[in-house]
Amino acid sequence: MTTLHDFPAVPAFGHLPTPDGVDVVGIDLPIGRLTAYRIVPSGPSKGTVLIVPGYTGSKEDWRTFLPILRDAGWSAVAISRRGQADSAAPDDRTAYSLEHEAADVVRIAGLLDDGAPVHLIGHSLGGVIVRAAAIASPTSFRDATMFCSGPHGWQYRKAAEKTIVADTCSNRALFDAQNPLWAGRPDAELPDDVRMVRERFDHTSVLSVLGGAAILEDRADTTDALRATGLPVLVAHGVWDGAWPIPWQADMAERLGAEYAVIAESYHGPQVENPLGTVAVFDTFMSKH
Repeated sequence: MTTLHDFPAVPAFGHLPTPDGVDVVGIDLPIGRLTAYRIVPSGPSKGTVLIVPGYTGSKEDWRTFLPILRDAGWSAVAISRRGQADSAAPDDRTAYSLEHEAADVVRIAGLLDDGAPVHLIGHSLGGVIVRAAAIASPTSFRDATMFCSGPHGWQYRKAAEKTIVADTCSNRALFDAQNPLWAGRPDAELPDDVRMVRERFDHTSVLSVLGGAAILEDRADTTDALRATGLPVLVAHGVWDGAWPIPWQADMAERLGAEYAVIAESYHGPQVENPLGTVAVFDTFMSKH
């Protein structure tokens, strides 16, 4: 059995430095190699965590948070999903369905911690994928965290973004539309974080963006199916999270019988905006399981 420690090293993505103690590794799946960050604490580990990023994200969204999670005593792998950044990108639009994305998560979970169940965190669209993975294979996981993620999508949610990407066959056009201040400027004029985001847009598959947008518009609510798994669930979001209506997230937590946490001084990325508050919420929840 492949374990957390055996994944091959791969080059880092983008221009930002990788923090000390964070490894960049490849995880080989049937669709190809996904890239990931890996952390292992210097002392005994409290457990192993699998982190799934959101819509136009990647493992790099967790670059600065992972050392804090490691220092709290956790081993973890944060992946770039299929088609994101430098991960394998199938050239078939149907490869980016919720079912395929969830299957990747289940397969990766089986490669961690000698196949024992792992803790699961999904951010935004990653939360939707985490929910589907937990429903498909509840014995693969100890618990599941829906992080800044809601119970279902809504029609036309990503209509403008899909139109830009489909009409131009370009994620750069979407970046420019969302960031007019930085559109067309050379790399040297961009703030580091903005430059990283543009690098990621340039390298992410257009099909991944279109597939993710379709999932985010899906109105199917599988909250009852997640509760039926019996897995412990945490619903957590920033106090100013605007990606899903906060009342929806609170209602989802109630219907799940889940723990519910609102992270202060943060929006849709509490792991960046309030990392210490976020790690406290994660650590308290996962330590119970």
